[in-house]
Amino acid sequence: MSGSFAAELTKLLRRPATWLLLAVALVLSLVFTYLLPYAGYAGGTGGPNADRGLAAMLPANLVGNSIGGLPIFLGAIMVILGVLTVGGEYGWGTWKTVLTQGPSRLAVLGGKLLALAVATLAVVLVLFGGGAVAGALIAMAEEQPVTWPSAADLLVGVGAGWLVAAMWAAFGGLLAVLMRGVAMPVGLGLVWLLAVQNLLAGVAAPLLDWMAQLQKVLPGPNAGSLVAALGAAADTPGVQAVVGGGQAAWVVAAYLVGFVALTAVYLRRRDIL
Repeated sequence: MSGSFAAELTKLLRRPATWLLLAVALVLSLVFTYLLPYAGYAGGTGGPNADRGLAAMLPANLVGNSIGGLPIFLGAIMVILGVLTVGGEYGWGTWKTVLTQGPSRLAVLGGKLLALAVATLAVVLVLFGGGAVAGALIAMAEEQPVTWPSAADLLVGVGAGWLVAAMWAAFGGLLAVLMRGVAMPVGLGLVWLLAVQNLLAGVAAPLLDWMAQLQKVLPGPNAGSLVAALGAAADTPGVQAVVGGGQAAWVVAAYLVGFVALTAVYLRRRDIL
């Protein structure tokens, strides 16, 4: 598996789409968490999250600000990354070439998933790094004290963000194997995160009690509950404390394990092409 992992990591590093997704994730996080709210605050004209005030943009809130987008918008980018990483061989038609080199299907999949775990961690760390710089610049511009979260809080925040990011990436990988492609899994993954998930939470759950209860076991609401417990702003799309942070972490972890297991089962049992 080590050879497969090295090969997959090399492919991720050399693939332009990987860097593009990282750039998009960072830009979205900075624009909607810091740039637009600060522009609204400084200009007194309002804007997305401007009512949260200056304090919400300072370094003390780095953890919540960095992971608040993962339940929906940044999670969608993780789904795309998972689809490209696991499903790329379908799009290029290279499964036979890879498998004739010696490694088994599960060894190749294991290498892909390990590389994907490294990539999602890198994305989360970049989000924290970008948020730290933005928060510090705002604090200095407004002559506010630069107070950072404790090392323990940062570690928990990075771990929670990595858990959510890895879950969505594994979801993308599962879709890629189920549909043996790239385009359709990306489309369906985005529809689920950006449309269906929001409709269930915003339309169905308030009207139907059983749907409100179902929210407590779905991946999106639990991801939102997890980041909410760590300080993500409640006015961020997808962030809502449907369940407690501890339960949310276990549910998200269960989905991660389930997505990986199903991917392994389907890849091992089904035809490659």
